[in-house]
Amino acid sequence: MALNQVLEHIDAEIARLQQARALLTDTPAAALKSGRGRPKGSKNAVAAAAPTPAIKGKRKLSPEGRKAIADAMKKRWAERRKQTAK
Repeated sequence: MALNQVLEHIDAEIARLQQARALLTDTPAAALKSGRGRPKGSKNAVAAAAPTPAIKGKRKLSPEGRKAIADAMKKRWAERRKQTAK
């Protein structure tokens, strides 16, 4: 048996059990179905199928920006050392 056939048999068994449960509980079988993913006919299906924009390259930090961050971290570490020395 192929994998697809096994999956079809499992799906058929699930549907049969849902119908039996619906008969026993007096609820419609459609109300019991809670499949994964987006429901069929969803208005978002078209938006999800739309192509995603191309990913831009990495942002690069200028040497001045890198220096500003380094200086700020050194200042922060110095303040932290002062607090722990007290």
